[in-house]
Amino acid sequence: MATLLADSPPAPANGQAPQDGSNGTPAEPPAGPAQPAAVQSCAKCGAAMAAGQDWCLQCGAGAPGSIGTPGWRSTAAIVGAVAVLVLGAAAAAVAALSKGSAKARVVTTTVAQTAAPTATTPATPGTTPPTTTPGGVAKTPKPVLPLGAVKPPKIPLTAVTPKASEKTTTTPAAETNTTPTSTTPATSTTGEKTSEESQQAALVLDTNAAQTYNPYNYPASDFGGPSLAIDGDPATAWTAQVNPATAPKMAEGLLINLKAKQQLAVLQLITSTTGMTVQVYGANGHTVPSSITEPAWIPLSPPKVIKKKQTRFALRDSKKTFTFVTLWISQAPPSSTAEAPGHVSVDELELFPPS
Repeated sequence: MATLLADSPPAPANGQAPQDGSNGTPAEPPAGPAQPAAVQSCAKCGAAMAAGQDWCLQCGAGAPGSIGTPGWRSTAAIVGAVAVLVLGAAAAAVAALSKGSAKARVVTTTVAQTAAPTATTPATPGTTPPTTTPGGVAKTPKPVLPLGAVKPPKIPLTAVTPKASEKTTTTPAAETNTTPTSTTPATSTTGEKTSEESQQAALVLDTNAAQTYNPYNYPASDFGGPSLAIDGDPATAWTAQVNPATAPKMAEGLLINLKAKQQLAVLQLITSTTGMTVQVYGANGHTVPSSITEPAWIPLSPPKVIKKKQTRFALRDSKKTFTFVTLWISQAPPSSTAEAPGHVSVDELELFPPS
């Protein structure tokens, strides 16, 4: 049998028995002060947590062992809750927008038409809208001007046409005249009239106003068409043949029948026969004088030798009226007698009234 040997406690020094009242059995050591309960701390933020506290009051984290170790399930639960809240808010917003954009209710009212519709004019500030009379006619009241406003000036309904500062005058033609001659006279080559006369329009002559004046009864074949001298074309001409037996003397001319009494101031001659001698006569009777020597013919110009293709004659007695005018040819140019036979021509003849 095993024997446990132990040292006995030492005897007191004064030989007294121990004071603990035991019978020699060693006394238990005295109990120390009570140990405080264990203090927990948050595993996330380190804040102190009381015993049995499941959640941290600082960060909201769970106490260790309360809901188990945090993992993906808790995270998924939080994300799901947030997603549900977002979807709910979106649905509420869509419902609010749909309710606000609802189409307005259209109400149709049938009104009996008693008159044709009239256009309406939007009212402007300071005016009164028009009223409608029982007959369907709109009556527009007078506009009401605000205080201090200036009344607009009246505007005339019709435009005023300014009076012409200068009237245009025209020269009347003879009653029986139908064919006009050249209306733009050429520049004077004789110097007998001023430039004011050159601006005057020529008289309008009838197509049959020109005739051959042949008081000594030369053959009709000796003359060309007299109307060619007043057709407005200098390329055509009235011609008269020179008689070799009497050359260079001649005794014929071109007669103009005005068919009405006219005042004359200028005669313009265009001819290709330079060197011939001509003179202008006028008569105011009802018939043509039978001879150039009769007193009925009044000389309106002195005899003149034509030196240019275009010549203007300033006529005498411009205040008197004449019915007949003759361009009398008294002598042919010496060069015309060299031809067999020679002739003279009047390409164009125009008469101008006083300015």
